[in-house]
Amino acid sequence: MTRLSVNINKVALIRNSRGGNLPNLRQFAIDCERYGAEGITVHPRPDERHIRYADLPVLKEVVTTEFNIEGYPSEHFLDHVCSVQPHQCTLVPDPPGVLTSSEGWDTIEHRAFLIDVTQRLQESGVRVSLFLDAVEHMVEGAKETGADRVEFYTGDYAKAYHEDKERAIAPHKSAARVASDIGIGLNAGHDLNLDNLNYYSSEIYNLKEVSIGHALVTDALYYGIQNTIGMYKKCLM
Repeated sequence: MTRLSVNINKVALIRNSRGGNLPNLRQFAIDCERYGAEGITVHPRPDERHIRYADLPVLKEVVTTEFNIEGYPSEHFLDHVCSVQPHQCTLVPDPPGVLTSSEGWDTIEHRAFLIDVTQRLQESGVRVSLFLDAVEHMVEGAKETGADRVEFYTGDYAKAYHEDKERAIAPHKSAARVASDIGIGLNAGHDLNLDNLNYYSSEIYNLKEVSIGHALVTDALYYGIQNTIGMYKKCLM
């Protein structure tokens, strides 16, 4: 069964908008796990507009399922990740000022860089996942870097889902088969929601984990976080 990792960036954004510690990010992560989440994801950015680097050791202390830190592998980012030692680090190719992650690595062009970063993280005991577009040769390139997993960017799928869901998911299905054939684990994330998640997870072979934040936190405004986590997990059954 595919695991649900809850991205709590938006919760940190609300906290930061007023200062102080409300909502309490530490307690929110604890409660998400208590309500059934099987992982907690964070994505610190250079301006720390939501997750702060100071949040990382606090969360590592309390997360009992899987702690996943996403981000661009700058020296500053890597120093913090290697110090905290989360279960997984998902590397994204975001430039510093980007609003959200909207494309994956070119694992051919950046092969040497990704090999070095992957080795550094793995030597610290951290599993490495590369954020990719669902393109077969990029998955093959990820394998050559030594990464443990890839995470498919699903924004393109979500955008085209209501127009033609079979066409939208086709490249993801073929790239997922390649991942399985060459022995690299598969995660997915970005714009997955209660409308499109069940179809995606039922069609994608050997999907280990989805990371969902924006849509899940938005739904929680209506349904409450406990109910919302249950609804998302039901989509993964």
